[in-house]
Amino acid sequence: MADDLRVTDRLVIAANQLTERFSRSSGPGGQGVNTADSRVELSFDVAGSPSLPEHLRARALERLAGRLVDGVLTVTASEHRAQLQNRAAARARLAALLRDAIAPPGPQRRATKPSRGSVERRIQSKKRRAMIKNLRREP
Repeated sequence: MADDLRVTDRLVIAANQLTERFSRSSGPGGQGVNTADSRVELSFDVAGSPSLPEHLRARALERLAGRLVDGVLTVTASEHRAQLQNRAAARARLAALLRDAIAPPGPQRRATKPSRGSVERRIQSKKRRAMIKNLRREP
């Protein structure tokens, strides 16, 4: 329960569904950067996860389609020197991605017609701009 990933108040992903890989990071760290595996790759199988209800899974798969490889979402973190901080950063990044992906769609936009005044102002500004350009020309 301690390593579980809380995405929303209701959605918690069990730690056994997350895969962590560690490798050498290229960032700050002095001599330790050559020996410490501080870079974290955190992967989550969106397509095969039992934690996601079917309607949320479909929404997440659609919205994350460009980031998924075989239904698996992977995030990396290497901005900190310590592996523990990078693990926390990767988990926060994964939770934010999933939260945005499963969020319900916003209200549908209702088409509106531009007001008469706004149309007139637009045409007047176009005429002014054309006049300015016309004055720049050689006679």
